Amino acid sequence: MTTHFGLIIVGDEILSGKRADKHLPKVIELLAARGLPLSYADYVGDDPERITATLVRAFAAARATGDVVFCTGGIGATPDDHTRQCAARALGVELALHPEAERLIRERMQDIAREQGVPYEPDRHDNIHRLNMGMFPAGAAIIPNPYNKIPGFSCFVDSSIQPGPRNGLSPAAGAAAPEGLTTAAPNLPAQVWTGGRADASGVGTYSDPHAVGERGGLHFMPGFPVMAWPMVEWLLDTHYVGLHQKLAYAEKSVIVMGSMEAALTPLMLTIEACHSGVKVFSLPSVDHPEYGRHIELGVKGAPDAVNAAYPALLAGLHTFNAKLGPELVR
Repeated sequence: MTTHFGLIIVGDEILSGKRADKHLPKVIELLAARGLPLSYADYVGDDPERITATLVRAFAAARATGDVVFCTGGIGATPDDHTRQCAARALGVELALHPEAERLIRERMQDIAREQGVPYEPDRHDNIHRLNMGMFPAGAAIIPNPYNKIPGFSCFVDSSIQPGPRNGLSPAAGAAAPEGLTTAAPNLPAQVWTGGRADASGVGTYSDPHAVGERGGLHFMPGFPVMAWPMVEWLLDTHYVGLHQKLAYAEKSVIVMGSMEAALTPLMLTIEACHSGVKVFSLPSVDHPEYGRHIELGVKGAPDAVNAAYPALLAGLHTFNAKLGPELVR
């Protein structure tokens, strides 16, 4: 089973152009620093049905192949924040106030009161409303937020657990699936992995941050980069250290001038057929300021496989008498 890393970016502001997405390049950078590739990314607006459908697919992938998916945006407590509710719906569990999240949110409210020089009023309406930010799918684990203490949450998926009776969904221990849940994909084999026993509310105890090992799952964070990026790093360095460099990835390519992709296609097919574990890529350009019309032709995949395939690619290009430019290594 090969683990893949994915990214889901939630928010109308991205799709409308009001905000430019910064998460995709940063997550690629954070993964690459640990020898890990990003396999896919999804952008979705604030429509709850579309978010739920996207999360259903992601949870299915997490269980089937151990995928690790980071999801940014929509976990606040305003009317346009739907991600927490959609995650619970996708899993077939209820939302529950996570006790550690409640403690951290109350701690944050006390900090704000001190900064403003006013008394802390825990029962004030707006302070009670802020606790909604700690309402997570039952069984979720928290993700520490070093910026303002308001945590994100993780829903780990246990691949050893078989689907339950409700539309193939298994609620977390102690949690009842919401009534009337009929829109979840049938036969979705997913369950929240608590990392320990669940208390009466169905919220899993989570004393050992390494207890989940390297299980797949979805990790939900705010859309603010100043919060999300340290949280992604924490997840990678807490739960997925064992994967660092195991999925090591390399690219080697060369600039080819004066050739057409159609003429090079047989060579590309031969390289892939003879060297398992590599993919051949071709990136044509028509108006490069230095090379003009050219093709960047290369191989990518596991370093050992790339190192074996790349010389064969160069040898094949020489049979075409192709004019070669600089070689690139990533």
